Amino acid sequence: MENFKFTMISIIILVVLALLGFWAIKTIEPGGAHVDKQKLKALEEQNEELAEEVEKLKDELALLQPVEEEVIEEKPAEEVVEEKPAPTTYKNQTLINELQKLVDENIYMKVGSKGTRVGTVQNFLNLYNKTSKRVDNDYGKTTKTDVIAFQKAVGLTQDGETGPTTYKKMIEWLKKQG
Repeated sequence: MENFKFTMISIIILVVLALLGFWAIKTIEPGGAHVDKQKLKALEEQNEELAEEVEKLKDELALLQPVEEEVIEEKPAEEVVEEKPAPTTYKNQTLINELQKLVDENIYMKVGSKGTRVGTVQNFLNLYNKTSKRVDNDYGKTTKTDVIAFQKAVGLTQDGETGPTTYKKMIEWLKKQG
C-alpha cells in the first residue's frame, strides 16, 4: 500500500511538473520580442500624439488663413462714382456662411444626426472652446455636452439640440471675434 501511495504521489508531481514545463515553454518569448513590443507601443503612442498635433496645427492654420481683401482701383476724378461700402468680412466668414445656411434652411440637429452640417457645428464648438476635437460629422454625446455649455453661456434653453436660434447665437459670437 505504501508503494501505491508513493507511486500516485510521484505521478501527480510529474504531471504538475509537466504542466508547469509546458506553460513555461509556451510563454517564453525570444529575447528581442519583448523589446520589439515595447518599441511598437512607444511608436503607437508617438503616432497618436503626432496625429493630435497635426489636427491642432490644421485648425490653427485654418484660423490663420488670410481674409481676401478687395482691391479698389483709383479712378480719375471725373469718373468717381460713390460706391457702396464693401460688406464686412470676418476672419471666420466661411463658418459664418455655413451657419447662416443652416438658419436659412431651418435645420435642426440632435444626438444621432450625421453629416457635414454636424461638422459645421463641431467646427464652431472647436473655435468657441479653443479645442481641437476631431470633427467626425456625428452628433454624439460630446457634441451635445458642448452645445449645452454654449447654450448656457449665451442664455438659451439648454437642451443640447441645435436649431436656427442656436445657429444665430453662434454667428453673433463669431462676428464679435472679428
